[in-house]
Amino acid sequence: MAVKTTCAYCGVGCGIVATPTGPRTATIAGDPDHPANGGRLCSKGTHLGETVGLDGRLLHPMIGRKQATWDKALDLVAKRFRDTIAQHGPDSVAFYVSGQLLTEDYYVANKLMKGFIGSANIDTNSRLCMSSAVAGHLRAFGEDVVPANYSDLDAADLIVLVGSNTAWCHPIVYQRIRARCDTGAKLVVIDPRRTETADEADLHLPVKPGTDVALMNGLLAWCRDAGALDEAYIDSHVAVPDGFWEQLAEGYDLWSVAKTCDLPAADLRRFYELFAATPRTVTMFSQGINQSLTGTDQVNAIVNVHLATGRIGKPGAAPFSITGQPNAMGGREVGGLATTLAAHMDFAPDNVARVGRFWAAPHMATAPGLKAVDLFRAVGEGRVKAVWIMATNPAVSMPDADRVRAALADCPFVVVSDVIADTDTSAYAHVRLPAAAWGEKDGTVTNSERVISRQRAFLPLPGDAKPDWWIISQVAQRMGWRSAFAYDRPADIWREHCRLSTYQNDGARRFALPGHAARGNAEYDAMQPFRWDETPFADGGFSTPDGRARMVAVAQKPVAGTLDAWPMTLNTGRYRDQWHTMTRTGLSPKLARHREEPLVEVHPDDATRLGIADGGLARVATPQGDSLYRAQVTPTQRPGELFVPIHWTDRTATGGRSGRLPRPLTDPVSGQPGFKATPARIAAVASDWRGFLIVRDETPRPDCQWATRVAVPCGTVWDLAGNGDAAKLDALLPRGERIEAIDAARGTRRIAILRDGRLAAALFVTRDGSLPPRDWLVAQLAEASTAPTLLAGRAPGVQVDRGPIVCACFDIGLNTILTTIADQRLTDVAAIGKAIGAGTNCGSCRPALAKLLQPKGSTHAA
Repeated sequence: MAVKTTCAYCGVGCGIVATPTGPRTATIAGDPDHPANGGRLCSKGTHLGETVGLDGRLLHPMIGRKQATWDKALDLVAKRFRDTIAQHGPDSVAFYVSGQLLTEDYYVANKLMKGFIGSANIDTNSRLCMSSAVAGHLRAFGEDVVPANYSDLDAADLIVLVGSNTAWCHPIVYQRIRARCDTGAKLVVIDPRRTETADEADLHLPVKPGTDVALMNGLLAWCRDAGALDEAYIDSHVAVPDGFWEQLAEGYDLWSVAKTCDLPAADLRRFYELFAATPRTVTMFSQGINQSLTGTDQVNAIVNVHLATGRIGKPGAAPFSITGQPNAMGGREVGGLATTLAAHMDFAPDNVARVGRFWAAPHMATAPGLKAVDLFRAVGEGRVKAVWIMATNPAVSMPDADRVRAALADCPFVVVSDVIADTDTSAYAHVRLPAAAWGEKDGTVTNSERVISRQRAFLPLPGDAKPDWWIISQVAQRMGWRSAFAYDRPADIWREHCRLSTYQNDGARRFALPGHAARGNAEYDAMQPFRWDETPFADGGFSTPDGRARMVAVAQKPVAGTLDAWPMTLNTGRYRDQWHTMTRTGLSPKLARHREEPLVEVHPDDATRLGIADGGLARVATPQGDSLYRAQVTPTQRPGELFVPIHWTDRTATGGRSGRLPRPLTDPVSGQPGFKATPARIAAVASDWRGFLIVRDETPRPDCQWATRVAVPCGTVWDLAGNGDAAKLDALLPRGERIEAIDAARGTRRIAILRDGRLAAALFVTRDGSLPPRDWLVAQLAEASTAPTLLAGRAPGVQVDRGPIVCACFDIGLNTILTTIADQRLTDVAAIGKAIGAGTNCGSCRPALAKLLQPKGSTHAA
């Protein structure tokens, strides 16, 4: 039976129709009735069906390396937390949770920590991606309210994307943007990198990292001088601090800003003129703004412009923070951040008393707790002695991740609730608790435009796996608070959450869910997507004591210059078809094809100067650590700057450990780490040989210089490179009939292992020769018999190489697309889609298709 649920990935919040087809299989389609996506899905959502199996699942509670019963594991967790609190106080324990949790899970965890344990030491990995937006909203609006809907994109005449590679990171929203641009709206992209989003923009401003405050302050000064301020709106609805306009007098003229931001003055003027002349403007921002040491100031610089020009609370006019995780917003609503209490309340004494009364809480936290970076620093310093990590992998994702690992290794008690048995973080766990996975979870999530949707289970819980809310509630009951956590189902928690949102809420807080607390279980099960506060701030009122929004005076801080030892600037981010640390997307063979290895992107001038070859290996180092990458030489990078992805772990590669590189420094207001501008250096790394290993069954990560795991149908591929004798790789080959070919002159060895006439493994290594394309060899894993040309690496006769995958939704390669364009003389992206389907599903590959249509050597005109 088809089940309507919600996607497991980004904050767009797409609706999904999942139809089970077997015990652990399902077909996935977009929900045509869901307001967020209207039936469309990106490549990740499209291939969710490949990720619902039990490979690598944690299926039973584990104490150390031994399987345990739930009673034994839960009793141990409760006892160790209770004893730690008794001996060292409530601040000696902490929870680190995740935007992967459902709202009901989040609510129970927050209630336990802040109302019953009596500490606010619960923070979330959402701190790493959107807490600067939260802090900026609080300073400007008095409440963390995103003042925009996706429908504003449909009404905007100008859309400005700041620090957001939307085509890759939020493809469904980007297709909505493209649809509006196709009917006349203009698109401006502000991003140091020339991403595929920037390629389709009317104007791309490759701003110098860390200078967004100058850019936006200059825009505000321009709007003032051009007469584009909405004086009536300011007078009625905005509080402007003394001296605000005077601080714009120096350093924010066009020429000064162009110099600060390292932009052509003509391009900057074009943006300023376009913005000033276009009242219906949406400015959408994401990690490039938030993940900065001045992230909150950057958010407020954007919001200031919208407040001063009256571009808020109106159709097609808003500053719009778009979140990265599926339920980052739900976590914000229930107080999942250490700096908020619950239901959009802070730690003001009257709020503490109000929530304490509602919960009948015996030990209310009275002040904010430790934010993520400080939390793990406290673990390392021994101030936090017991930590519970839920649905996240901080040993990979936190900045200066090696220090986080050292902290966890020394922590007296570490609990990890997760879906996956072995992660980089769970290696440090004293207790591992098997949590329900996406297809097994039941509850609600809130997306970037404040739409609350039901997530519904369509697969049974495997093994001993349990929902997170149940696990947390059971520990709370065992710690002595049985009646306060006596939930039987998610609907019980939902109703309590709704009651708290309206409890003694006289309208001072816009977040409220009136009427929903009365929903019965059947109504909860049948809940349709709905948005709270349909048109925020349309009435001109804000959640401040006087009802007026706040302009916040922010100044551009000096951007640190490069140092001799660290002459480059490192930026980290996401790939189109991968998600966080790949515990889910890494299971999908189709999603692995777009970017199979972690690449460091480097400008050609830097590559030439440093002797780095495209496709060679390079080591990126920072004062915190270093990691190895495959080099991609590309003019899309600014000279002097590097980009690396965040997804690879020790489980999937010997390199690509990007979390080791950023500094553990944070924005002073939000506590969000600055991942976007770390001092760094890069150097070429030589290898004696390269190769690949194809295996049907899982094998340990090869012990060599470079090994990257790629999921393929029926097995796994490891990309390999190294120094010394490659013969030690033979130990990775399974038992079976062995056939081998050696070319001593080129240092080439090709080995295949057959079992019952079928391919079980293949190892191809060369020092000086070439390696064949892998597609045909990988396909042999599924064949009932082995072809005679196996060691040649190709089928008998002529084989067509389809090239790197461009369209992951339909598994279409570069060479296939180029051949189709040439043979059919295609001239636009729509024609490619009509011919072979590429770009017709999620559309995230459409910028790449458009680039293939450009004459060789041409560039996009800004």
